[in-house]
Amino acid sequence: MKLIKITLLCIVISTLTNCASGYKMIKPTSINYISTYETDGVKLEYKYDLLDKKYAKKEYTKGVKLVAIKITNNSNRDLMFGRDITLAYKGGAEVYILENEKVFSTLKQSPASYLWYLLLTPVNFHTTKTNSNGFTENTSSTPIGLVLGPGLAGGNMIAAGSANQKFNSDLMDHNINGVIIKKGETKHGLIGIKSDSFDALKLKIE
Repeated sequence: MKLIKITLLCIVISTLTNCASGYKMIKPTSINYISTYETDGVKLEYKYDLLDKKYAKKEYTKGVKLVAIKITNNSNRDLMFGRDITLAYKGGAEVYILENEKVFSTLKQSPASYLWYLLLTPVNFHTTKTNSNGFTENTSSTPIGLVLGPGLAGGNMIAAGSANQKFNSDLMDHNINGVIIKKGETKHGLIGIKSDSFDALKLKIE
């Protein structure tokens, strides 16, 4: 009995700390950019630390950083991001920019991971009383797990799926890879880079 109670307590604690995360849409045009770099008439502004909750945790564990960037082209020619404009770290190493589909598949939540809540399905709530002989006996048993298990599993899977859809929409809507930035024009975007740190970035103009 004691083992069962400990197991149920662990399940409850895990339930409270492992729910699906929501997702707050990112608006690169509204971000207050602090980090900047300028060369050859082209200005880069960028910001790390865009994600939170489970998405931020995935950034840390997977070594992928989502970065919002703003590029202003004050040069005398049109430039394509990824061909004429590339990124490098301040130390000189090239920045490896991931395809947005890869960023999504790496950082998304896994709805199927919440199926383990179905393990709560057999849980019953027992009420007891002490009889005249001083022994404790069950008076009723309610199968709360039949609602709790599927409810938590389904609810978290729906929440994770909805958050992932918003995340994927952000990545697709703000994809700047291959975008032409005309002279005098400013473009915003979201990029995923393979990095374990928040190193300073700079532009390379070809």
